[in-house]
Amino acid sequence: MSTLYDKLKSYSGSDFYGFHMPGHKRRGFPGGFFGRTCLPYEIDITEIEGFDDLHHAHGILKEAQERAAKVYRADETHFLVNGSTVGILSAVCGVTEKGDTILVARNCHKSVYHAINLNELNPVYLYPEFDGSAGLNTQIRPQEVKDALVRYPEVKAVVIVSPTYDGVVSDVAAIAEAVHEKGLPLIVDEAHGAHFGFHPAFPANANARGADIVIHSVHKTLPSLTQTALLHMNGNRTDRNRVRKYLDMLQTSSPSYVLMAGIDLCMDRLEKSAGEMFGPYVEELLRVREKLLGLKCLELIRTECYDISKLIISTGSSGLTGRDLYRELLFSYHLQMEMAAGSYVLAMTSVSDTKEGLERLTNALFRIDNKTRQKDNSLRMDKGAVPRAETVYTIAEAERRSRAGSILIPWDRAAGYVSAEYAYLYPPGCPLIVPGERITETAVRRLSWYEERGFSVEGLKKERYIEVLA
Repeated sequence: MSTLYDKLKSYSGSDFYGFHMPGHKRRGFPGGFFGRTCLPYEIDITEIEGFDDLHHAHGILKEAQERAAKVYRADETHFLVNGSTVGILSAVCGVTEKGDTILVARNCHKSVYHAINLNELNPVYLYPEFDGSAGLNTQIRPQEVKDALVRYPEVKAVVIVSPTYDGVVSDVAAIAEAVHEKGLPLIVDEAHGAHFGFHPAFPANANARGADIVIHSVHKTLPSLTQTALLHMNGNRTDRNRVRKYLDMLQTSSPSYVLMAGIDLCMDRLEKSAGEMFGPYVEELLRVREKLLGLKCLELIRTECYDISKLIISTGSSGLTGRDLYRELLFSYHLQMEMAAGSYVLAMTSVSDTKEGLERLTNALFRIDNKTRQKDNSLRMDKGAVPRAETVYTIAEAERRSRAGSILIPWDRAAGYVSAEYAYLYPPGCPLIVPGERITETAVRRLSWYEERGFSVEGLKKERYIEVLA
């Protein structure tokens, strides 16, 4: 039986091309390659003399984090080697006290919900708009934030995600202004926007647009290793010591120097040669996007404000599901997409993509498009919209009550019950059902729809069943 390393090495030598994270695309920086012959044992160390300590940085790691802050226009930046997840957990817990009320975008990543659970917070949800023609959840509107803060004066902090997994960008500057009018901190999960601010084709990053805490997954869209991320803090609306305390508690006490070196190398390249990396990439990306506008059955999706690095290819009038298109690209053309949704696939690009790789994707999509006949397609509808539900208990309360009594029932009979567990598709990891919510008919239909089409519904203890409060 081969080892995981053997399988990875074999895959790295194959012709499968990745339109998924990590952003280094198994190549490293444009024009260069990572070593492919062995694991980097020679640079894997611990906190030895001369190499600093991430949890008490005062030397080379302190300097590296200060450089990252300069690159991202932040007041203070911390390296994360447990991914954006540890940054989100630390940020949310660090700006709230147990039992506080927090205003949260309902399409946030599951790590935000885990932070809500840890601090036993009372969430008030902001629902993104939904573009039925595109089949995508879109922006959180600044006016929605303003209205919610008037209705819920007890809110202590606000959390949004921008860009979303699908690349939809909200007006962070206007939202920050609305939040700051109430003297509150704004946390922006900008995990998918680590490349923002380095070329005019992309928006400025959330640090420059007024956010108090920003989390970036460097590995998602830049040439850095998986698990590498950054947490930035700005201004004086947050207790930075509390956020640092949670970072110390939640981040590993044995941070990988390989991962930290990867972050620092990425920051060095961004500081010294961002234009050289992003110029040719953006030029080629815009050329590809222009060409894809010529698709007849398939369709390149664009929303009001979006990240051009994400290629959202809708099944359009093809009669295909997103999963059909995903599998066709994978098995017939050896192109690995990041994700399949109900009516579209997501191809993630980065500065490390090659012209040849982008041409392979373009050619494959046109071949599929040319052999597909136009059909009526009702797949979009509201299949991607975040279901609105009544919050009966906080997540922590639901967890406590479930220990006192819960039952497993088939999900097709679950409408009306209060959920005791999550249900979500991963990726993207945004829950369809959250513990403490009253399960709706819409959510039940959504689960069944995805399951019938071969998607994996995660978070549930038993397939096709859901745990509810007795």
